[in-house]
Amino acid sequence: MIVVGGGVIGLGIAWRAAGAGVHVVVVDPQPGRGSSWAAAGMLAPVTEVHYGEVPLLRLNIASLQRYGAFVGDLEAASDVAVGYRRCGTLLVARDRDDDAALAETLAFQQRLGLSVTRLRAREVQELEPALVPSVRSGILIEGDHQVDNRSVVAALTAACLKGGVVFEKHSAVRVEADQGAVSGVRLSDGRVVPAGQVVIAAGARSSEIAGAADLPVRPVKGQLLHLRTRDGRAPVTRNVRGLDVYMVPRPDGRLVVGATVEEQGFDATVTAGAVHDLLRAAYELVPGISEMELVEIAVGHRPGTPDNAPLLGPTSIQGLIAATGHYRNGISLLPVTVDAIVGLLTTGEVVDEIIPFSPLRFSPVEQPL
Repeated sequence: MIVVGGGVIGLGIAWRAAGAGVHVVVVDPQPGRGSSWAAAGMLAPVTEVHYGEVPLLRLNIASLQRYGAFVGDLEAASDVAVGYRRCGTLLVARDRDDDAALAETLAFQQRLGLSVTRLRAREVQELEPALVPSVRSGILIEGDHQVDNRSVVAALTAACLKGGVVFEKHSAVRVEADQGAVSGVRLSDGRVVPAGQVVIAAGARSSEIAGAADLPVRPVKGQLLHLRTRDGRAPVTRNVRGLDVYMVPRPDGRLVVGATVEEQGFDATVTAGAVHDLLRAAYELVPGISEMELVEIAVGHRPGTPDNAPLLGPTSIQGLIAATGHYRNGISLLPVTVDAIVGLLTTGEVVDEIIPFSPLRFSPVEQPL
């Protein structure tokens, strides 16, 4: 079996499939260095919920419920700690307009039966003293978690290597098929690696692979910042979000600040405007960031789809399976995606959880004459 793509989704599928006795080859020129490396690591389905995305919310919640067990297995298999923390998220209203928007968000979350708590300004300040004193209100989502995405990449890579996964550090240029069934993958060096099952988990690059069932995935550029304190203590203790910025604290004193959303194709330019906007938005919530060191500016390309939901399951080509298009939820959806795709590979069954996310939902429907 071949997994095309060495981000967290592809590596997770490869690790679990190898553990189930499948011979696995991962095809990726730079495993672990795509959008998985540039993510923030928030596990925040309640915070991320948007109108019209309720099925995606349910999938995210199902994945979050499995995260503790998934992390336990991964750390045991890799001997790498992944920084999993049940820290919660605080949504913050900076002014009157934010307060009104937050009230709408709260009402939507409550209609969905989600566990959220509205906080007054004083309560927000007590939870996170580093926030600007003029904050108007907040919403606390205690069930949100976080993980160090780069540690997850390292752990999955180590677990794959220990599990016997083979890495082909070349690009996949074509999925080869014979009479409508997968027969292998052609690499950028001209070789064809044979396989009867192929998983496309190449993120924003998925649509560039010839013969891969025309998966509708596009790159959505994001820039984010890594700041660091001198004393090794981040200024906030939990994920903090405004309406146009988020901050994710790490135990080593780093603060991840993100992220822009740019329809710029695969442009990887770091722009002064993006850095300025992110720093300004973060400073308006946590003024103390002005004393922090700016240690890194990361650029990633989220794999977006027409409805911002992933492509999971069988395609129109026998043996070709999609596990891509996770957009802003790749880290969050890792356990549920891995379980569903490995189950499909080993049993042939499509679990109910991923049926709404079939890649065939975008296939043209023939109209009657």
